Amino acid sequence: MPVQPCRPAPGAGPGPEHAGAPPIDPAVGLAHFNSLPFAAAEAAFLECCGSLRWAHRMAAHRPYPDLGALLAASDEAGYDLAPDDIAEALAAEPAPCLHHDAYPGAHLALRAAHAAYESRFGHAFVICLDPSAPSQHVDQVLAGIRVRLAHEVDEERALTAEELRRLARSRILEMITADPGR
Repeated sequence: MPVQPCRPAPGAGPGPEHAGAPPIDPAVGLAHFNSLPFAAAEAAFLECCGSLRWAHRMAAHRPYPDLGALLAASDEAGYDLAPDDIAEALAAEPAPCLHHDAYPGAHLALRAAHAAYESRFGHAFVICLDPSAPSQHVDQVLAGIRVRLAHEVDEERALTAEELRRLARSRILEMITADPGR
């Protein structure tokens, strides 16, 4: 899997186009989100988790009264994902990215680690990097892959599902607190 310097790693927080922009009040973001047409809400949820069943369920249960209810619904829907839904979500995960200034060796190490992981488990490696600093992401991803390569398949399947839930929560928070005009 190529490592692309175009987009932050999943769960890494807002990209450079959002850097420095103040977050909006979650209540305002949630009200805006609750008012979206169903298809737009479902598409936005698909950006948070690539399972169509998860996104459809999340969009169908609107309006959410508050951010806590939205995040609780996300967790519940995540726990209900079937293996095929998890596979669909993993297939939709973007390729991990490194900043363009990262050392070439970091790109090579990350590609090799991802290839080893995918060879062992048959799917992309996912990890939620919140709230770490971007300068620590490469080290955290590499360390995470090394540790998780030693897992049994069932143990890794459960951890992968948990990381997908954490990523969905992180992305929902980012979506709700981002200015919709950006």
